[in-house]
Amino acid sequence: MIISRTPFRVSFFGGGTDYPGWFKDHQGAVIATTIDKYCYITCRLLPPFFEHKSRIIYSKMEHVKTIDEIDHPSVRECLRFMEIKDGVEIHHDGDLPARTGLGSSSSFTVGFLNSLYALKGKIISKDTLARQAIYIEQKMCKENVGCQDQASAAFGGLNYIEFGGNRHLLVQKVTIPWEKKRLLESHLMMFFTGFSRNASEIAGHQVKNIPKKQKELKAMYQMTVEAMRILNSNNGLLSLGRLLHESWKLKRSLSDKITTPLIDEIYLTARRAGAVGGKVLGAGGGGFVLIFAAPEKQKLIRRKLRKFLEIPFRFEDLGSQIIFYQPNSGKVS
Repeated sequence: MIISRTPFRVSFFGGGTDYPGWFKDHQGAVIATTIDKYCYITCRLLPPFFEHKSRIIYSKMEHVKTIDEIDHPSVRECLRFMEIKDGVEIHHDGDLPARTGLGSSSSFTVGFLNSLYALKGKIISKDTLARQAIYIEQKMCKENVGCQDQASAAFGGLNYIEFGGNRHLLVQKVTIPWEKKRLLESHLMMFFTGFSRNASEIAGHQVKNIPKKQKELKAMYQMTVEAMRILNSNNGLLSLGRLLHESWKLKRSLSDKITTPLIDEIYLTARRAGAVGGKVLGAGGGGFVLIFAAPEKQKLIRRKLRKFLEIPFRFEDLGSQIIFYQPNSGKVS
């Protein structure tokens, strides 16, 4: 039996510049961190005692005899990619709901791929894990996804991730002092809007708009450069919050599906109560809203947004890990 633990991520700057439709001709970069909320995948070979060959348990339960019968696209394509011939049993558990802007789909793909390599007794590098997860989601599942979520989930930590050119994917740790990282963490709040959405559909609309939004996407890339300058300076972090506000104004202009009246209400209420900036996480349309506010302002913001569920979180640094390894479980001689 194998158990993998893969973190979800919070993206700050550059979302939208990580799509191949953009960075094949332009510079792309994001700043994102993984958090201490995880996707857990339990995977084992299934003994051949049942009518079905494989069992997949997530928000629903699948009993199948062939890979082609599997509904879950990531499970189906990962098994094909890894050429798994034996029957398997897979359980998925998440600390937070899916389709809420935290890169949960990519965390699943990265974690499941990591588990299948462990099932075969192999260790895979974080770079290869991220690249193969990108290939599976974009080429095999044909999802409208970028490249930042897989990289964040695989590598873990607070990163500056570049896309495009010969490097295609370059993950660099944001090396700021521990005290400054904790200070940044203390300025962040996350609220659940109460509903999820299909990120691929919203992202697809955004991808179609890329030719019309070159000015905005170039500005969003430049904001990642400016954000790194702020993080590496000796100045306070409020200017980072103000930059986040400017980035959100740009992001919401990329597609009319990114925000909703409810998201706008949450954001405006937080701003009136003292927040400096914020954004909807992920593709938009629902899920989680990130708020940037000085710690002394957060009590009032929390009271004004009391009808929404707040999710406390901390940064994490490890990325996808195998936390339990007993590879022969379920094998019959």
